[in-house]
Amino acid sequence: MILDEILAHKRLEVAARRAVRSFSELEAAAPASPAPRPFALRQLNSVCVIAEIKRKSPSGGSLRPDASAAALATLYAEAGAVALSVLTDEKYFGGSDADLTEARQAVPLPALRKDFVVDPYQLYEASVLGADAVLLIVRALLQPELASLLALSHELGLAALVETHSAAEVRRALDAGARIIGVNNRDLDTLQTDTTLALRLRELVPPESIFIAESGVSQPKQIAALADAGADAVLIGESLLRSPDPGALLRSLVEAGKRSTVGARP
Repeated sequence: MILDEILAHKRLEVAARRAVRSFSELEAAAPASPAPRPFALRQLNSVCVIAEIKRKSPSGGSLRPDASAAALATLYAEAGAVALSVLTDEKYFGGSDADLTEARQAVPLPALRKDFVVDPYQLYEASVLGADAVLLIVRALLQPELASLLALSHELGLAALVETHSAAEVRRALDAGARIIGVNNRDLDTLQTDTTLALRLRELVPPESIFIAESGVSQPKQIAALADAGADAVLIGESLLRSPDPGALLRSLVEAGKRSTVGARP
């Protein structure tokens, strides 16, 4: 399973990073980090779009291997994105820590450090790098680990997108205290995508929590359906990165996410 392979490699990577920069050194640097920008993903009459920066993926292969993180961030901001998602995993997604800092410096949008968090060390790294939010994948963590990492992210002032892929995982996220819950339409074990999954699980997430649909969203009609279902945000990556005109596609998706006044959230 690809997720198991990624997580095993990530643990080795974290151990190597710890050998270069100790946990205590990193922890001491965290208070001097840039103040997090609000990861505000709820708007009254529209679905927020989180636009993603990545160069490749296990499911999609090569996407934009030579892309400039700063240039993409600028394009996304101009086209109406509310936040950025930046892949920092190098081996499987072609990303880097520099991509996160460059993207965040280029535009005023908040940035999610999208990586595979398995250790508190990575949350302090995210803070020092200037991330405004982190990704926690329910399937990748035991329940005590999930709750502990979620609590630490809040202590560091980082928003946490808690990613799920089933009804049971949504319940685990809620039990851990998640405030932002994502449903990934892509199964991280098989890499198969079911674009209806987020719609089916939407009702399990209470209205006080932010609900985000992830993966497989590429058409205006999909955004419109999510708007009708009361989704707060969508995270879009590969469709933008494959498009010959990512800005035009993003603008069309942002426009499709505008709710009618009848269906608007109260």
